[in-house]
Amino acid sequence: MELYSSTLQGNTAVMSSVVGSSSIALANSPLMLSLSLQRPSYLLHVLTFASTDFVQPVLEILLADVPGEFRAELRLGLQEALINAARHGNCSDPNKLVRVHFSMTPNRYLWIITDEGPGFNCHKQYRYDPTCEDNYVHKECGRGVMILKQIFDEVCWNPQGNQLRLSKHLYPGRCPVVT
Repeated sequence: MELYSSTLQGNTAVMSSVVGSSSIALANSPLMLSLSLQRPSYLLHVLTFASTDFVQPVLEILLADVPGEFRAELRLGLQEALINAARHGNCSDPNKLVRVHFSMTPNRYLWIITDEGPGFNCHKQYRYDPTCEDNYVHKECGRGVMILKQIFDEVCWNPQGNQLRLSKHLYPGRCPVVT
C-alpha cells in the first residue's frame, strides 16, 4: 500500500510518496494542493487544487497507474477538463478550488471533476459540433467537449454544469484513440 502526503515546508509545497520514489515540489508556492490517497486504487480518492499552475503535478498523480499506451490521450482529456474547471468554471479565482475524485480498477478509470463556479449549459455545449463552423481550426476555444467525447467512454455533467464525470474502460485488446 502506498500513501501520498502533502506538506508545507517553508514557502514550498511538497507532495511526496511515502513509499516509492515519486515526489513533486512546487518551489515558492503557498500550499494550494491537497491530496487524500491510499492504495488500493479501487477506493475513491480526492485531490484538490486552486490554480492552473498545479495542473501538471495533478496530472502526474492522476495518470500514475494508467498503462503507458493510454497516458497520452488521458493526459490530453484530463488536462482539458482540469484547465476548464479552473479557468472557466472558477474564473481563475485562486480562492476557489477544483476537486477531483478518482478511482481505478483493473478495467476502469473514473474521474469526477467539480469546480466552485455557477456551472454552464452543458447540454447545449455537448451537442455543439465545432467542425460545422468556418475556420474552427483557428479558433482558440470551443473544441474541449469534442475532445472529451472522443477520448472518454463516459462524459456527463451534473444538472448545474459544474461537475464533470469522465470514465475510460480498458479491456483486453482495446487500442488508444491518440497515439
